[in-house]
Amino acid sequence: MILGKLRSWFFTIPLEWGVTAVMITTAVVTSVVAPGGRWQRFLYRAWASMVLRIAGARVRVHHAGRLDPNANYVVAANHLSLMDTPLMLGHLPIEFKFLAKRELLKPPFIGWYLRRGGHLTVDRGSLRSSLESMNECARLIRERKLSVLIFPEGTRGLGQLQPFKDGAAYLAIQSGVPVAPVAIHGTEYVLPAKSSHFRAADVDVIIGEPLPVTGLTLKDRGRLTAELHAKVSEMLAESRARRKPAP
Repeated sequence: MILGKLRSWFFTIPLEWGVTAVMITTAVVTSVVAPGGRWQRFLYRAWASMVLRIAGARVRVHHAGRLDPNANYVVAANHLSLMDTPLMLGHLPIEFKFLAKRELLKPPFIGWYLRRGGHLTVDRGSLRSSLESMNECARLIRERKLSVLIFPEGTRGLGQLQPFKDGAAYLAIQSGVPVAPVAIHGTEYVLPAKSSHFRAADVDVIIGEPLPVTGLTLKDRGRLTAELHAKVSEMLAESRARRKPAP
């Protein structure tokens, strides 16, 4: 345990930060002449791959064919670790934008990435501003045919699935695109929430069948949220049954 923590503090964490600083700075600088497209996707996927490899994550994706690369979705995934961000960037089999709280635009690196990458943000300063920004995000999803990833728990869980907020259902219904449940299992072993200790572990990404929203109104968002939560919970249970947790 002590040796593992020392390795994290003096090797893994500095290397992770170094790779992140170099790759995101490169992406931001080159975005002046190459603001999007394959070059930027290559950089962010390369960053995600390096970060996961350094952390010791061995990733498997299940049922990738359930997502049509020519369609767009609101993707709703559980949230266990800081590793979930590179995990989704590197292994979700469609192009997507993150939906993040607007405060994340302020810090260096992650703020630069969100701004230059055209990701969507929500202003949580008040109920009115939150609804206005959510409706604007729904419009962009619909008009630009974007896929968007949201973590509906709103924060990282401590190994257990937390209740879902209804933002994913709201966006899907307002934009008229299907909502795809995704279960993440294993990043809580690689880097637990509120921990700085990295451990090598298997990580599973399980993609569920997208849920259509045709005919639904905002009054149905509670029911859709409950269905999303049940689907993710079911997939997590199946993943845990397939393998023993990391030691």
